[in-house]
Amino acid sequence: MNTLQVQHCVENAIRCQATTRLLLAPLVTFARLPRIHLQQRSYHQAGRPFRGPHSAPGRHSPTPPRLPRCQAFSAAAPVPTEPTVHPVFEQKTCTFQYLVADPVTKDAAIIDPVLDYDKCSTTITTTAADSLLSLVREKGYRIVRILETHAHADHLTASFYLQRQLAKQQDLKPPVGIGKRIGQVQSLFGQRYAIDAQEYEGVFDKLFEDDEEFAIGTLKAKALHLPGHTPDHLGYQIGDNIFCGDSIFHTDIGTARCDFPGGSAHALYQSARKILSLPDKVKIWTGHDYPPDGERDPVPFVTVGEHRQKNKHLRDGVSEDEFVRMRRARDEHLAAPRLLHESLQVNVRAGRLPSQNDAGMRLLKVPIKVKGSGAW
Repeated sequence: MNTLQVQHCVENAIRCQATTRLLLAPLVTFARLPRIHLQQRSYHQAGRPFRGPHSAPGRHSPTPPRLPRCQAFSAAAPVPTEPTVHPVFEQKTCTFQYLVADPVTKDAAIIDPVLDYDKCSTTITTTAADSLLSLVREKGYRIVRILETHAHADHLTASFYLQRQLAKQQDLKPPVGIGKRIGQVQSLFGQRYAIDAQEYEGVFDKLFEDDEEFAIGTLKAKALHLPGHTPDHLGYQIGDNIFCGDSIFHTDIGTARCDFPGGSAHALYQSARKILSLPDKVKIWTGHDYPPDGERDPVPFVTVGEHRQKNKHLRDGVSEDEFVRMRRARDEHLAAPRLLHESLQVNVRAGRLPSQNDAGMRLLKVPIKVKGSGAW
């Protein structure tokens, strides 16, 4: 055998030895285990319950050495508790519409949508509502709720139109929700405008109880009763956000009027204080903004802390009596909303239009005031 062959044999032997060690390593490790582990294994295989190191009959094994405890870490991302908020400002009625979405599931809600109405031509269009639908498609959202803060007196709601369009656009017909006291408002204005009760009873899909909790995807939400502007008025709390409707406005405007039927300046002050008792960082998203011409753009939210410092009607130090006197004096000189009669007749119907008459026309009624005496 030459030198090269000898070297080759030595290398083969070394490789075989290494392979043997690798294969035998688990067996060696098992043989070196403490007897207590073997005892546990034998009791388990025998079908007898194992109750600890000292449970075997007739003997007491030493406590096995304490092994370091493994610490578990979750690889899952934390679930967001804050929504993605898209404020959409409708300029003709100065109304903020909101698209509020769960960033995890893409489930979303629409709050206080607007249906366009031209008073001069008595024409309804859907420009504002269609812009919301476009935004929903663009973001890939699925609308699971349409939320009304109250029966508005200054714009027509697009809730019914959106509900029908979304039923075609997605796999869900989103329910329209409002506060449980809407029945009082429907009954009052149903009589005033001679609306058949069949046209407004049961038109809302969900009537929220005070402080009722609900979900938008993984987000937690709550319905807050905020009376004052109207008796049925709600706000919606979603994370650190309050969608307050027509209760608190921008700091340089103050608050909403309280002279509608069932309105109360005392109640509005108390509702506002309930909101302003929340942490300073909470955002209050308003239902309207009326920026002075050229002075600023519409602002959708102001924080609780800013309101307490700067709100002209509600800053810290303003008492309830002072607020009520101011609010009543101001309301005495306010004109009626431009779309008062049209809005209320559509909104108590949850956005549905009046039924057609025998001539195939849909009619909204406008009460007439007659001043002075004469041939009337």
